[in-house]
Amino acid sequence: MKPLLKPDNPLAFNGKTMSITGALTDFSLSEIFQLIEKGQKTGLLAISALPEDLTPDSDIHYIWVYRGRIVAASNRLDHQCLVGIIAKNHGVSKRVITKLVQLCPKDKPLGLSLKNQGVLSEQKLNQIFQIQVLQQMRTLLELQDGMFKFIPDAPIPMREMTGLNIRATEAILLGFRLVQNWDAFANKLPDPNVILAPTIFGSPSYPLNNRELGVWEYAAGNVSLKVMAKNLALPVNAIQKIAFALMAIGLVEEVSLLSRVLPEKPISPFPIQLSQDFNKKKISSSFLHTFLDLLRSKVSRSLPIRWGYRSPSPDQKKLITLDTLSDSAIC
Repeated sequence: MKPLLKPDNPLAFNGKTMSITGALTDFSLSEIFQLIEKGQKTGLLAISALPEDLTPDSDIHYIWVYRGRIVAASNRLDHQCLVGIIAKNHGVSKRVITKLVQLCPKDKPLGLSLKNQGVLSEQKLNQIFQIQVLQQMRTLLELQDGMFKFIPDAPIPMREMTGLNIRATEAILLGFRLVQNWDAFANKLPDPNVILAPTIFGSPSYPLNNRELGVWEYAAGNVSLKVMAKNLALPVNAIQKIAFALMAIGLVEEVSLLSRVLPEKPISPFPIQLSQDFNKKKISSSFLHTFLDLLRSKVSRSLPIRWGYRSPSPDQKKLITLDTLSDSAIC
């Protein structure tokens, strides 16, 4: 069986690197990528099946991120994954591509170097980046259970980089469009009677397709998924999947059940007689003083709590400098 990261791997955990390890049952892939994006993290995310499910042919998936954006993805660590994708989708042999790669500088993203040499067009480079990232993303989303390990500030291999990048959560959305096996989400899809609400104001910053945009727009209309399906002329299950994807990237959320539990009719006021009797009675000043003293004593006991946590110093948050990283992103 393969470990999550091989012990002789230079990216493996060591005493100077604080890695984060966990199970996908505790943190979903969507939650992990939201944390990476919001925290603008740089490093390597490695994901594999559970140890008991690993086989000699099991893949370990590696996602490199730079300041919250995905810049490379692979299922191997010999720096040959991108070369293989280029050879397969460019109509040339891997031997020819390997010779061309040898002419590229090692300190520049391989994809951009091949583009500058005229080997790859801009359109082909975008296509290869989508294949590189979304192939891994679809496989990971369909993984029913597994382990993850994040190594902050791990080196990013230039030989696996196209020079393009994409928001971590946007890659999740695009990956969901490709998912065919939804078994891993069978018990996670929202109920057809649930109501959604948008979590942001204005237009979403994601490139939503027509179906996703329809669900997004209906989310502000206080209607159930079942009604959305009828209005959009789509199967209810299709709407559930779209809603789940939009929830996974934080665009919408389920409306609290509390609003449906509370009575819709206004609460009747106190009877006039009770209200008049209450106004006639005077509350003694001694009672008010006693009540205020009680409140002060509770507040004073609750304030001096110290948790003993210290934020890391700026030196502990050093990022890798990648001056050659392109600001481009796929659509």
